[in-house]
Amino acid sequence: MREDVESLDIKDVTANWVNSVVLTRQIEERIKALADLADTPLFFGRLDYLHTTQEGQRFYIGRRHVHDAVGDPMVIDWRAPVSQPFYRASKKDPQDVGLRRRFGYTGGDLTAYEDEHLSDPEELERTSRLLQAEIERPRVGPMRDIVATIQPEQDEIVRSDLSGSICVQGGPGTGKTAVGLHRVAYLLYAHRERLARTGTLVIGPNRSFLHYIEQVLPALGELEVQQATVDDLVAHVEVRGSDAAATAVVKGDARMAEVLRRAVWSHVTLPTEPLMVVRGSRRWRVPAYELEEMVRELTARDIRYGAAREALPQRIAHAVLVRMEQAGEAPDDRVQDAVARNAAVKAVVKECWPAVEPAKLVLRLLSDADFLAEHAAGILDAEEQKLLLWERPYRSVRTAKWSAADAVLVDETRDLVERTHSLGHVVVDEAQDLSPMQYRAVGRRCTTGSATVLGDLAQGTTPWATGSWAQALAHLGKPEAVVEELTAGFRVPREVIAYASRLLPHMSPGLAPVESVRENPGSLEVRRTEPEALDGDVVAACVEALAHEGSIGLIAADARIAPLAEALAAAGLACLAPGEETTAESRLTLVPASLAKGLEYDYVVLDEPAAVVDGEPDERTGLRRLYVALTRAVSGLTVVHASDLPEQLG
Repeated sequence: MREDVESLDIKDVTANWVNSVVLTRQIEERIKALADLADTPLFFGRLDYLHTTQEGQRFYIGRRHVHDAVGDPMVIDWRAPVSQPFYRASKKDPQDVGLRRRFGYTGGDLTAYEDEHLSDPEELERTSRLLQAEIERPRVGPMRDIVATIQPEQDEIVRSDLSGSICVQGGPGTGKTAVGLHRVAYLLYAHRERLARTGTLVIGPNRSFLHYIEQVLPALGELEVQQATVDDLVAHVEVRGSDAAATAVVKGDARMAEVLRRAVWSHVTLPTEPLMVVRGSRRWRVPAYELEEMVRELTARDIRYGAAREALPQRIAHAVLVRMEQAGEAPDDRVQDAVARNAAVKAVVKECWPAVEPAKLVLRLLSDADFLAEHAAGILDAEEQKLLLWERPYRSVRTAKWSAADAVLVDETRDLVERTHSLGHVVVDEAQDLSPMQYRAVGRRCTTGSATVLGDLAQGTTPWATGSWAQALAHLGKPEAVVEELTAGFRVPREVIAYASRLLPHMSPGLAPVESVRENPGSLEVRRTEPEALDGDVVAACVEALAHEGSIGLIAADARIAPLAEALAAAGLACLAPGEETTAESRLTLVPASLAKGLEYDYVVLDEPAAVVDGEPDERTGLRRLYVALTRAVSGLTVVHASDLPEQLG
């Protein structure tokens, strides 16, 4: 298929050089999408139907469509309707499938296969060993796709329609991130032309996480999906500062949207003087009351501040043209545009509807106590206003030490002035850590599209973490979104998830614990040591873990990262930073607890759980951070501690 595209001769089919450049670019993109992936087989399953009206009764299922030299299909894309029974069919509901075959691979080589005769009543339903082996396969390198192991409840979410938004609540190891990415791939397959026009965006919590997941969609042949963090979306000012937790909570509160709206629209004042427009020898007068009506009408409409400001001179010019016509003249659109640009008209607009620069407005709001008090009255109390104000006001936008929360406020203000561009579909992962104002920033990017929200309320580790999905979806502007819950765990061994779930009643009461489908006896070990021996015993645990196949993550409180890095170096163990790709030669990653969310390793060594809890501003956040750290392991977890374990672990 790739050779066919490479052999295309476009000299005789392009009318001009522009067409030639565009077509050449499209061919290059097609060739790139058809690249071979050495360790990624083209097919992973087969369906033999009992009855079908389609030509042939056997279909091979793979990551992408493959056809032969004459165009006949050899492999069916996993997203095609005919492939759906590979994920949904069961003994109870065979969906006309006589045989489902799964193929097993080692390093890209076909090494095994396994058959299920779904319509044979004599054959008992059983867990697929190949499926289990694929889930447990060592994780070296970036995150990989799960097309061969998608479960029925996951497939239902993946194939849900583009028109509706969906929220996926899933505990550790339930595959919510993979489900979100595969949903993007499915939507691009089912609605390619529409999403090609409107765009698709995947939002992750940090750069390390985005680097980890960035190969999933290209492996499925999708190369055009943008990836960003929330900070990337709102990067209108340079972030050089940080906020105390209490301040960040107020800045992230949804009430700030109303404070900003008041501040923006406070710049509008009603005209008190009539307008006189001079054109040639004639003068045209627009009385103050008529100007006031125009201003009032525009402020009452649900349009952006900037759009209304641009409309005002045209309204004034139209009023002048009416007077010209009444006097017997026949002005056209060019005359109206000329009147709108008249110096007197510009002066009126500048006086009663001045331009607003978003960053300057937020700068004033955070610097001027009187200005803030005027627009926050009845919304924020005196203590909250005090938290917002900078201790030392900055002179300009460039010299201000903006925080990440400030950048979100600037983004909100920009949208009040000028509408934010909306995409066709947005996926936001680890959404439980977003503030209401960050949800609004994400929601602005999909006002005319849909969203997939992924998260786990139990893993909320910010002071402003989401309290409920209903609140979050309301802030996002998608209150009608359907909330789906994934409770079957496929990544974390049962022993490990049961240990971590002891924390749930103390940090997220009412949340259902994950039920792991993976039996892995001996996957959890908790070791007590002495304070002076802690670093050495942690290094020893890492050496033991490296004896196993796969990736190793050493997770520790942020304050413990530097001494542990020194201890590893002294022992001659090289380590990677989160986001750096593991290889067969370099498999150990030193992970600050604050960056562990969303990552996974075959074996995890967790240093000093009490230090992870103590590193957070409050106990609930600390327990949630610990819950995240405890649930990053795929095959085994070793906890090493010198201090007493948090009592919530029992």
